[in-house]
Amino acid sequence: MPLRSLTDAFKSHPVHRDHKHLDFSSLQELPDSYAWTQPDENYNSSSREDNFGSESVPIIDLNDPNALKLIGHACKTWGAFQITNHGIQKELLDDIETTSRGLFSLPSEQKLKAARSPEGVSGYGHARISSFFSKLMWSEGFTIVGSPLEHFRRLWPQDYNKFCDIIEEYETEMNKLAGRLMWLMLGSLGISKSDIKWSTPKGEFKEASAALQLNSYPACPDPDRAMGLAAHTDSTLLTILYQNNTSGLQVRREGTASWVTVPPVPGALVVNVGDLLHILSNGLYPSILHRAVVNKKLHRLSIAYLYGPPASVQISPLSRLLGPGRLPLYRPITWKEYLGTKARYFNKALSSIRLNEHNYNTVEVS
Repeated sequence: MPLRSLTDAFKSHPVHRDHKHLDFSSLQELPDSYAWTQPDENYNSSSREDNFGSESVPIIDLNDPNALKLIGHACKTWGAFQITNHGIQKELLDDIETTSRGLFSLPSEQKLKAARSPEGVSGYGHARISSFFSKLMWSEGFTIVGSPLEHFRRLWPQDYNKFCDIIEEYETEMNKLAGRLMWLMLGSLGISKSDIKWSTPKGEFKEASAALQLNSYPACPDPDRAMGLAAHTDSTLLTILYQNNTSGLQVRREGTASWVTVPPVPGALVVNVGDLLHILSNGLYPSILHRAVVNKKLHRLSIAYLYGPPASVQISPLSRLLGPGRLPLYRPITWKEYLGTKARYFNKALSSIRLNEHNYNTVEVS
């Protein structure tokens, strides 16, 4: 798995955010630095209630004979969906949740032994997107790119092998599932294996890159004024999210102003379209804006598998989706380059690589 290029992309855009890591459990009041009181496009206090109305992201059984069609419809209309019968064993989901809970339950001084460096990607710390906001987020995270051995040795000097094995098994199973989902999502657009030059003749994405993101959202004394994770899209092809039984994930459907909660469904996984799949689909699949809100009494955990192409492969609108009246919307870009673009422009990254009319004759579509 070609990880060096991804690591280099983050090194080129270090995150310098000068704030200490709080012990959230010891706080009885929300510090002003964590109070998101000014409404903007990323925060809307009127939509903080869990919206479990009739309209939410679809839940799709992967054993359904119509799964390909259902997934294509969900990608076009939402950019996200939940899946059941996905093949990931409940025991493994329980193990990854237990590992995450154990990690974030460690004393602060222990977790900081595995802190992510400003120019690094792996390790413990706050969300990288925090540098784009004046207020802090009520969450902590742990990013894993490659082996977690070095960091886990610092966290669990005696038991690190057990936790490393769980991470390795989870990443292996997620990689298989991500490849399966890619072909369902692309297949619904009429894309075949020959259309993707970086897949093998059998349709395997052997050189795909990925990262694992563990997230913790502690109970918050004033959740209506706090934010767990600010609104963003993912810089991936797709993201597969496991969340525990505490709600908090919200999505905003393209063209709407309201936030919709994605309720935890026992055994289900949430899948969302990332920016790179939006580019591949030439805009047919929206990269959905999503955020995490927090709870007054309950601790929420989520584990995101961030799946992308080989870091150096050029991603551009697929030629099969182009033709008269269907010109490419985006210029070719590698994941490594796009991560750098996202680090500079955040949620305006896609707009920054969108083609104008005068660009069309100068771009070769592959």
